[in-house]
Amino acid sequence: MFADLHLHTNFSDGTYTPEELAGHGRRVGLKAMALTDHDTVEGCARMAVACEVNGIEFCPGTELTAEVDGIEVHILGLFIDIENPEMQVEMAKFQDVRQKRIYEMVARLNEKKIPLKPEAVFKIANCRSPGRPHVARALVAEKYCTSLDEAFERFLKKGKAAWVPKFKISAFDAIRLIHVAGGLAVLAHPALNRSDEVIPDLVRAGMDGLECFHSKHTQHVSEHYLQIADKHGLLVSGGSDCHGMSKNKPLIGSIKLPIHTYNKLKEARDELRARRAAVV
Repeated sequence: MFADLHLHTNFSDGTYTPEELAGHGRRVGLKAMALTDHDTVEGCARMAVACEVNGIEFCPGTELTAEVDGIEVHILGLFIDIENPEMQVEMAKFQDVRQKRIYEMVARLNEKKIPLKPEAVFKIANCRSPGRPHVARALVAEKYCTSLDEAFERFLKKGKAAWVPKFKISAFDAIRLIHVAGGLAVLAHPALNRSDEVIPDLVRAGMDGLECFHSKHTQHVSEHYLQIADKHGLLVSGGSDCHGMSKNKPLIGSIKLPIHTYNKLKEARDELRARRAAVV
């Protein structure tokens, strides 16, 4: 009885449709799944139906790119209300910035005599929340690069010719927005962002949990973050961060969060909502 609470579809930079992702979830034995596409909840309605068909409990979510003290962090919103008006307004802003970033990256490629058109990227992305992986796929499709790795190494990594910084909201605003939408705010893959030093600030801002288990966390790293979660009274979460085949292999099934840990998150969600309802 396991859960995976960090998954992506083709509604952001994954390659699986919600239906394909849920099917893979069933095949690897998941009993609960969260969809956490970047800066969007577009795929959640379809994912909910797909999970129901496959006998899997669904947790609607998103992944927000944020910043605190100059450090980039990713905040997962789990159990969010995808119909929340403020969340929808802010998501639209995030998506608009993402689309403008595509134009900027393509313009920089054009300056380097790579005549890629933004329309080619948007056609491949086919979503409201495009990102660098879609530019990489377009470069490969148009035969300007032979692989995604080459596209990133030549043009798209930080410091390369077509790299454009990501828009980041304040981590404190991200936590508040997730709470407004009735969700739990969880710091994603803290080891990847080297964000230990800002965890106390995020806790004081109301962060609910820590993604201790991740496909790029070793057992030693996971134990380190379990200790930090215990020290700060944070909930524990975990997920594979599967992007389908965009990273050459599907990661779903590589992280199996025990269902009792998932149930603790649900209990915390219910308590949080009950407290807010009492205040209102």
